[in-house]
Amino acid sequence: MKKFLCSAVLCCIAAVPAIAQGGGAAASGAAQTPQAAPTDPLSTFVKAQWGQITKNLIASAEQMPDANFSMKLGTTPEVRTYGSLVGHVIYANFFFCARAKGEANPNTTDYEKTPQTKDQLVKGMHAAIDYCGPMYDSLTDSSGMMMVTPPAAAGRGPGRPYPFIQPLVQNIIHNNEEYGNIVGYFRAANLVPPSTAAANAAAAAAAGRGRGN
Repeated sequence: MKKFLCSAVLCCIAAVPAIAQGGGAAASGAAQTPQAAPTDPLSTFVKAQWGQITKNLIASAEQMPDANFSMKLGTTPEVRTYGSLVGHVIYANFFFCARAKGEANPNTTDYEKTPQTKDQLVKGMHAAIDYCGPMYDSLTDSSGMMMVTPPAAAGRGPGRPYPFIQPLVQNIIHNNEEYGNIVGYFRAANLVPPSTAAANAAAAAAAGRGRGN
C-alpha cells in the first residue's frame, strides 16, 4: 500500500503541471509562453479529486432506488449488498479521515454490517463527507507533509507517524475503487451511474451553447 500510495502521489505531482497548462500539445514550431507553477500543486490536485468523488458517492446513495439497496451481484456469500457497499464506503471515510486527524474514529454506527435504511445510509454518507471535508478544504502542500501520530490502540503503544496527506490520498484511492464497484450495481439495475449522468449532462449543455441556445 505504501508503494502504491507513493506512486499515486508522484502521478498527482506529475499530472498537475500538465493540467495547469491546459493538457494540450502546442502547435509545431509555435512559441510557448512560460507559465508560472500553480500554488500548492499537489494539494490542489488532491482537493479536485476529492470534490469529484464525493459528488459521485453522495449521488450514488441518493439516486439508487430504495428497493435496490438489498441487491447483490452474483451469489457469492462474500459479495456485499448495495446497502452494505455504501455502508463500507461510509466506514472507510471515517476511518481514513480519523487517521488524518490523529484521533479515534468518531463514528459509532456500523453502517456496513448492521441493517440500514436508504435514508440512514444517505445521512451517513453526508456525515462522513462532512467529517472529512474540512481536512481537504484546508489542505496545503506544506500542511500535507506534517507528521501525524495516531492514538495508541488498545494494548499497544502509539502508532508510527505518517504524513497528514497519506490517509487523505488513501481515502480518495479507496473511494474511487469502491465507486467502480458501485457502477456495476447501477448498470446491473439498468440505471445510469452518477458520473456518466453528469458527463452526459455537461456534454448536452456544451452542445446547446455551441448552437447558440
